[in-house]
Amino acid sequence: MEAKTLPHLFQERVKEYGDRIALRKKDFGIWNEISWKEYDHMVRCAACGLISLGVRKGDAVSIISRNRLEWVYSDLAVMSIGARTVGIYPTNVAGQVEYIVKHSESKVYIAEDEEQLDKILETRNNCPDLGWTIVIDPKGLRNFKDPMYLTWDELIRRGEEFNRKEPGLFLSCLSEIKEDDICLLMYTSGTTGPPKGVMMTHRNTMAAAKAWAEANPHYDSDTILSFLPLSHIAQRLFTSFVQIYVGYTVHFGEDDLNTLNQDILEVRPHLHFAVPRIWEKMYSGIIISLKDSTWVEKKFYKMAMKLAFRYTALKLDGNSISPLILILYRLFDWFVYRKIRETLGMDRCRIAYSGAAPISPELMRYFFAIGINILEAYGMTEAIGANFVNKLGKEKIGTVGLPLPCIEAKVGADGELLMKGNIMKGYFKNPEATAEAIDADGYLHTGDIAEMDEERYTRLVDRKKDIIITAGGENIAPQNIENELKFSPYIHDAVVVGDKRKFVAALIIIDEENVTKFAQEMKIPYTTYADLSQNKEIYDLIFKEVQKVNDNLARASTIKKFAIIDQELDTDRDELTPTMKVKRSTISKKYEKLIDSFYR
Repeated sequence: MEAKTLPHLFQERVKEYGDRIALRKKDFGIWNEISWKEYDHMVRCAACGLISLGVRKGDAVSIISRNRLEWVYSDLAVMSIGARTVGIYPTNVAGQVEYIVKHSESKVYIAEDEEQLDKILETRNNCPDLGWTIVIDPKGLRNFKDPMYLTWDELIRRGEEFNRKEPGLFLSCLSEIKEDDICLLMYTSGTTGPPKGVMMTHRNTMAAAKAWAEANPHYDSDTILSFLPLSHIAQRLFTSFVQIYVGYTVHFGEDDLNTLNQDILEVRPHLHFAVPRIWEKMYSGIIISLKDSTWVEKKFYKMAMKLAFRYTALKLDGNSISPLILILYRLFDWFVYRKIRETLGMDRCRIAYSGAAPISPELMRYFFAIGINILEAYGMTEAIGANFVNKLGKEKIGTVGLPLPCIEAKVGADGELLMKGNIMKGYFKNPEATAEAIDADGYLHTGDIAEMDEERYTRLVDRKKDIIITAGGENIAPQNIENELKFSPYIHDAVVVGDKRKFVAALIIIDEENVTKFAQEMKIPYTTYADLSQNKEIYDLIFKEVQKVNDNLARASTIKKFAIIDQELDTDRDELTPTMKVKRSTISKKYEKLIDSFYR
């Protein structure tokens, strides 16, 4: 009988793969291996431990942690007993944590460490449904006493004992799971009000895993690195849902983003999912390394890239490639492109994905040219993140690809992208917001302006609310301009402004590594990042980069003025989302006086 839910499919994978490696976790420089059998043992122990604490079908369990084994164990354990996982970003502050735990009616709070425990202890009395708190890493909590507190190890021991006494209970709970039971509550970022809890069912997760796994070739021999927050649906798809469907091996690095470059070098993944900021950083790293090359090496690289871009253009356009160009490309691949891929740890990467935000087409062409095939994708939390993807060998750069089979999509009369099919059940305890998001015909209104060609390849223009309408009536999509600016190795971030104004302007954040290297080469004195960013010669450098972008823009879209912000954007200051997207409204409000000065 075909498995109807991911927890049921997981049990099939355990029987099929047994002692094969399912997960690897790096601790103190050593990669520790976990087999499918061991994975199952931890899930069962965690599940039975939660049952012993009183968690029942339909209850909610909150998890707040960075990516680690215990996150996926907890997630699958919760789903396997018919309960609901509530993922919370570890960057959330105490007030945000309180709101989610209280609104979701969570019965248990699983925290990574003392820092995450403190967030709920401050406001625990305001969460009437919350009972137990469980801490994965109890360092610093030796003297902490609380009758409703357990360490992760204590939970697992409790689960093992409970399973011995009630050996059939886990499978009994598993058998009661239905496809239309809610298994996930995923809270939106709440940029326009309190976060909304997106309700997803077992049917949703299974359909998303199947659609994504079958859209491009994925194999059980593949490897992937999990480093973006598991509270975000895209990373959850690759780390858990698609992994269970396909059977590949997932790696967890030592410290997520902080050790990412080294982790990639050691894992050398076959599949790689990253947000645009990661790809931009990877590109900047290549440019930095070139600065230290000899004149001959730089010349050879320039020749190689000229040929690579020509080869890539022919290939992507479906044109025939002459034997000479093919031979030269393979020759340069051996001496140049292959070495770049090896330096990045991407020499085995067969499929790379970019999602969660638009990526610069120029950046994608660069990676295609050196042999790293980035497929741009699109997904909404409200549609479980599996909506559109490009297909290997049939890519269209600048688009998010084709709708997945589980989604029916169209562009509305006002240009908004609409989707139906594998979408949310609704917003938890918020029927009004649900009715606003899903129309009478069952279409989810995404809030994204899009264009769809005759083959149904879809290009995202911008967020509907972010479209700039200048005082002259010109409609301008800021994200496109921002992506072009960020292709510069000297620009880390950009926020384009100009709504209801006479012209377009920009706030720019410099790339510290590349600009620092430039300053050293030019012998520009500076003391701090702020000092560097406000230097006249650095302004002139960025001015040239802005002009390069302006040369390829329509007159109304060109940047007439810009300013360099004297500090990097940070999630702690609520300037970036956990997936490193710029919070436009926060930036616009924070730098309101600076923006007003452009138009005086």
